[in-house]
Amino acid sequence: MAKTKEHINLVFIGHVDHGKSTMVGRLLYDSGNIDEQTMRRLKEKAEQLGKKGFEFAFIMDNLKEEQERGVTIDLSHKRFDTAKYYFTIIDAPGHRDFIKNMITGAAQADCAVLVVSGNPGDGVQAQTIEHLKLAKIFGVGQLLVAVNKLDMADYSEKRYKEVIEDVKLHAKQAGWNVEKVRFIPTAALIGENITKKPTKMPWWTGDTLLEVLDKFEVPQKPINLPLRLPLQDVYNITGIGVVPVGRVETGIMKVGDKIIFVPGREGKGISGEVKSIEMHHEAIPQAEPGDNVGFNVRGLAKKDIQRGDVVGHATNAPSVATEFTAQIVILNHPTVVTVGYTPVFHIGTSQVACQIVEIIKKINPATGQEVPENKDILRNGDAAIVKIRPVQPVVIEKNAEIPQMSRFAVRDSGLTVAAGMCIDLVKKLM
Repeated sequence: MAKTKEHINLVFIGHVDHGKSTMVGRLLYDSGNIDEQTMRRLKEKAEQLGKKGFEFAFIMDNLKEEQERGVTIDLSHKRFDTAKYYFTIIDAPGHRDFIKNMITGAAQADCAVLVVSGNPGDGVQAQTIEHLKLAKIFGVGQLLVAVNKLDMADYSEKRYKEVIEDVKLHAKQAGWNVEKVRFIPTAALIGENITKKPTKMPWWTGDTLLEVLDKFEVPQKPINLPLRLPLQDVYNITGIGVVPVGRVETGIMKVGDKIIFVPGREGKGISGEVKSIEMHHEAIPQAEPGDNVGFNVRGLAKKDIQRGDVVGHATNAPSVATEFTAQIVILNHPTVVTVGYTPVFHIGTSQVACQIVEIIKKINPATGQEVPENKDILRNGDAAIVKIRPVQPVVIEKNAEIPQMSRFAVRDSGLTVAAGMCIDLVKKLM
């Protein structure tokens, strides 16, 4: 099948219970991407579980546990077509326990819809702010803010504007250019301003959610860079064999390519050959940046590879670092960061404990100038160049060479404490 429409990865982010899954479900249903029969089944299921009104959320929440708890735990992907584009929708968890999956979601997306509840008791929450920062750090290029649940605020334009002002303030602090961020009012549960013009908000004359999605721009694809595909999961499928799954960050993978997975279980790298590539259950001859694919590999066992490994061509393997130098910014640490601190780094799809072994210099984040005093202690808002040693080798690239593979988030006790990018590295000898 020829790809006629341009492809965009779209992630829905935001605080838990602000209506992300319901919005995605409503969008898919109202635009005809989900049939009546499926919807009826979900409605009955929701009522059985005592979750009346959750049927739209169930479209994406396909794990049984999520349906019982009513919380999105894992990432779910769904194909969705508009008049102009073909989107892969990623519904990312808002609940703080599941933030590592949210990070993977943000790292896979080109564009994001931030859902913020307009219910008078809600508005911008801690997670809303964290998601704004993470989406920016992980290179999400474009942002749309949907102020949702306006049915709980009597469809008030005043409330909509209050929420917008608050979001703008935090978006600016997170590094977004607020002039380029788009805003729309919605009430997803009842379908207001999702695919049809609103009937209860006569004051809104702008776009519906469906219309505004087609105003996103197609991101430039880094096809001229080396192939890099971080693994999200590995499946063993009867009759087919080992099927790793992930998103192509850079370069192109074709059927027949000789590839290498690094670090691999033993840390030596595992080679194989691509037998077939599938995207949204269709066989494709090659995968490009932004494509979420499953691919079958000849000559490898499921136990050889794992989530966090990165695929490259055998002739240009991804860099495995035993130590790296990074520019970091401290976002939200309860005390201070000093040499010896060993939190968990989220790099691509891997999570590795890494130790800060040297603070090379402290810099003023606003000017980029060196700050000579107190350089041994980093507090919230401080930026620095630091030397980092992972407890086990990890795949990371220099920002100057492959920026898509250089970014990371630092997490500790359920908080994103810092974020940064790799500027230099010491390669592990294979």
